[in-house]
Amino acid sequence: MDKKPLEGVLVLEFSQFMAGPTAGLRLADLGARVVKIERPEKGEGGRQIAIKNIFVDESSLVFHTINRNKESYAADLKDEQDLADIKALIQKADIITHNFRPGVMEKIGLDYESVKSLNPKIIYATVTGYGNEGPWAKKPGQDLLVQSISGLSWLSGSEGDGPVPFGLAVIDMYCATHLTQGILAALLKRSRTEEGVLVEVSLLESALDMQFEVLTTYFNDGGKLPQRSAVRGGGHAYLSAPYGLYQTANGYLALAMGDLRKIAVVIGLPEERYRDQSTWFSQRDTIMRELGQVFREKTTQEWVTLLETAGIWCGSVHDYHTFLQEENFVQTGMLQEIALHDGTALRTTRSVYGIDGHHLYSDKPAPKVGEDNEKIVEDYLIR
Repeated sequence: MDKKPLEGVLVLEFSQFMAGPTAGLRLADLGARVVKIERPEKGEGGRQIAIKNIFVDESSLVFHTINRNKESYAADLKDEQDLADIKALIQKADIITHNFRPGVMEKIGLDYESVKSLNPKIIYATVTGYGNEGPWAKKPGQDLLVQSISGLSWLSGSEGDGPVPFGLAVIDMYCATHLTQGILAALLKRSRTEEGVLVEVSLLESALDMQFEVLTTYFNDGGKLPQRSAVRGGGHAYLSAPYGLYQTANGYLALAMGDLRKIAVVIGLPEERYRDQSTWFSQRDTIMRELGQVFREKTTQEWVTLLETAGIWCGSVHDYHTFLQEENFVQTGMLQEIALHDGTALRTTRSVYGIDGHHLYSDKPAPKVGEDNEKIVEDYLIR
């Protein structure tokens, strides 16, 4: 394919852990040159954050998943010469990202106003936990904590479960998307104004935006708390039956929003029982139990065939073993292998973007700490 959309754009990534570096990954996949600014020897903190204690090629597996396709420049920001070199790099950069606590970059003279004086066209993008000001400004900005604080953990699971967090770093990923969108918008603005742009997002605001659908319902429904179904498998605290998951004779079936009268006809329940649509929510649990009894009588595939033929939105419930064998998954071409420094390969997902009819693949691994210092000095800091 021709050049990627962001080729020629230099990003200095001071960000650590998940949200900021994931945005950096998106920019790198789109062609930007993303240079991680890391502490000498130890590197950024995310190198030691491991899922299931899995480490590959000297860093955590998580680090490798979100820092492929980048470079590393090791610098001690408390060292006068290293800081001077970083400032020289900033003068050549297009974008800076960081997720330090409020006040940290100010202390070392790398806050937005200081950086803008070095490079008036800089796009300065920050991630905080809860914003720069207020009583929570210096609280730890961590995915599970933000899920818990923001009310999100009361939307999943069943009525008797208590709070249920998501099983992945959903706030970090959502915030990374917001940060990426903000940076791309800032690039467009700069192309018109020739001036720098400050982009600010927070984990908390991303958590709230993620919940805009249910928060809007809450505000316009008399402030009533979300009411999760008492039936396991209920898929949405604010949606009526049949929305949810149902056990079948050999697995599980997902039913999306649909006309209960039509569903009843297909599965052999009396249609007149469901004519009053107001009961689809008020009697949600009873109705889900009624449906659930019937769905146990056939296999998942038998139900999918019957329901899809009638135009009803449904699907099988897969785990990774079954889903990754599906032809539709294989055809996405979503997998790629990263060639690690130690000669092994790491299987992971590719970029989600399709550009001009091409998917974006890259087998470049996450860098070792300071691996690219000499090249970056040669390219940008000729002494």
